[in-house]
Amino acid sequence: MIETERLSLRPLRTADADAFVELHADPRVSRFVGTYSRQRALERLTVVERQWAERGHGLCAVLLRSSGELIGRSGLQYWEQFDEVELGWTFRAEHWGHGYATEAARACLDWGFATLAQHRFTAFIRPGNDPSVRVAERLGFTPRRQDTVNGNAVTVYAIDRPDSFPSP
Repeated sequence: MIETERLSLRPLRTADADAFVELHADPRVSRFVGTYSRQRALERLTVVERQWAERGHGLCAVLLRSSGELIGRSGLQYWEQFDEVELGWTFRAEHWGHGYATEAARACLDWGFATLAQHRFTAFIRPGNDPSVRVAERLGFTPRRQDTVNGNAVTVYAIDRPDSFPSP
């Protein structure tokens, strides 16, 4: 469990399937990350659970500490095709504009550099997703290359391990 001033982050699990489907059902959210049926969500969350078990990291449910409400997801996902670990974030639209994405992603990034022997983390951002670009830039990510992820064009942003985080 990772805690910030306002948020608690814990590994996503298959028990979160309904909340996961609901998170992605809003067209403002799904525009860049797609939607999930319950079955597809269960399949995706099974992969997330496996990644936590095998790699020691993965996507997290982001909960408001004040209420326990699941407001989004953030975390570190390994992409075998690139041999990279991506930092991602997706939040319910009604919680946009409060700094939650930056707060959660910063906590995951700091945890990742403190815990994992990664030299860099990436963030895959689709064209037009300006709010995610702003989060990435606030975290210190810079654009590195253009690529394709799941059939979608993305700009790959990255941040290298800072000197303040020696390799574990």
